[in-house]
Formats: sequence, C-alpha cells, structure tokens
Amino acid sequence: MIHVLVTAKDGQLGQCFQSLAVKHPNIQFVFKSSSDLDITNTANIEDALKDHTFDYCINCAAYTAVDKAEEAIELADKVNHIGAKLLAESCKKFNVTLIHVSTDFVFDGKATVPYLEDDITNPLGVYGKTKLAGEQAISNVLENYFIIRTSWLYSEYGNNFLKTMLRLSKERNEIGVVGDQVGSPTYARDLADMILRLIESKNTSYGVYHYSNKGVVSWYDFAKEIFKLSDSSITLNKIETKDYPTPAVRPKYSVLHTERISKLLDLKIPNWKESLKKAIIYLKDNN
Repeated sequence: MIHVLVTAKDGQLGQCFQSLAVKHPNIQFVFKSSSDLDITNTANIEDALKDHTFDYCINCAAYTAVDKAEEAIELADKVNHIGAKLLAESCKKFNVTLIHVSTDFVFDGKATVPYLEDDITNPLGVYGKTKLAGEQAISNVLENYFIIRTSWLYSEYGNNFLKTMLRLSKERNEIGVVGDQVGSPTYARDLADMILRLIESKNTSYGVYHYSNKGVVSWYDFAKEIFKLSDSSITLNKIETKDYPTPAVRPKYSVLHTERISKLLDLKIPNWKESLKKAIIYLKDNN
C-alpha cells in the first residue's frame, strides 16, 4: 500500500484526486483542506505528516489569483514560496517524496517553440515570481521531489476558464476573448491521473517535469470549442491583449514541451480537444 497526503483537497486539482481515488485501491489517501493543513505553518505540517507514514505528499495548495497577486504580494509569497519551502523541509524530516504543482507563468512567453524544463525562467508578474521562488526553495531543500509545471488548468471543479465561459454563455449574448495569447489547455483530471501514475511507477528520476494536454490554441479558440461542444449560441469576438488590460501581464506563448514526462511514464498525452469533450460531458451528466 502506498500512503499519500494531498493538500488543498477543496481546490480543482484536489477534487480531481478525490474523484480518482476509487480507481487506485493500492493507494491510501489522506486529503486535507487548506483549513485542516496550513502549509505556511511548520507545526501544522508536521502534525499532519507524523500521523501516518507517508510515501508521498502532493501539494495542490497555491495562491492562484494572478491579478490579485500584484497587490497581495506578501500573501502570494507566503503560500507559493514560503509554504512550498516549509513543506519541503517537513518532507525531508519525515522522508516523504514531495510532488509539487507549478506553472507556465515561470516563463516570460517570448519563446516561439515549446518550453523545455531546463529553459531559462523569467516570470513577468508576482504569481510567476512566487511560484518560481517556491520551486527553487524545494530544489534547495530536498532531493526526492517532483515539480510538475502545467498550463491553463481547467476542470469541472472550482473557478476556471471552462466554467467561466459556460456561465457567461448563459448570462450574455456576446463576449470578447483574447486571441493573441497561445498555450495548451490542461484538464486537471488528466494531470491528476498522470501524477497517480507517477506515484504507482515508484520512479525516482526526481526533478522538474512539464505536463499539459497536446495541441496549441489561443484563448479565443479554446472558448470557441467550449461553446461549440456545449451548443451555445453566444456571439464570440476575437480581441487583442491590449483591448483587455489586466493588472498582471500574461505570457503571450505558454506552450510546454512534455516529452520528458511522456518518456518517463511511457505516456500518451491526450489532445486538449479530446479532454475538453470529456470535461463537458462530465459536467452535463452531473448537473
């Protein structure tokens, strides 16, 4: 039996792990909400870890409000950087392998080919800077860690682009979506599934990995496919980044190179369109 602690069980990724748990009878999960387990409190972390002999800790806890982070700098740093560091220190003390979820926002988006794990990082805003600081803290403290960078995460749970578009399609007749930022939408359930596969493989090729669904698309084209699959009649207009100013600057190009994780796990990563279809069917069936 493999023993796994999952933080932030109420977030979209945490909820995906809970829904997949039944398919993995060889893994014994302990799920903790952010109120049960505050990753910025060492005593809190150690209390959670000493209750069981955990093999892995999957850290889904993060401050992900990209625009709010530009003002809430201290809070974003506390969760994304200091929290990651304290978690790594406690994992080292209790000999637990840490699996930490990070982001494409560690890059500046000036590339024209998919980002490799070893490419130079250069985050544009507070969110990306604090996530990168968290990555660096983990790699400085621990040897047995996996940092998984992902992009454009969505699912049936929590707040994300898919659910926002579906809500807006009921509230409005017309909407404008940015067409000059491109990336790879990632279904959180696929990401969770890959992480569980990584755990079950008991692989010790520690380090940084990229995971996103296959294919490159703009936010506009992502929205277009959401409306098509959900039979929405909303009018969709393509706009440019300059037409929709936000407090945080977004990377224009967020495509991650995923061959390293594919080879490690002999994994065929699904195309974003296939996964979006599954997510929408799941939402329809459960509403």
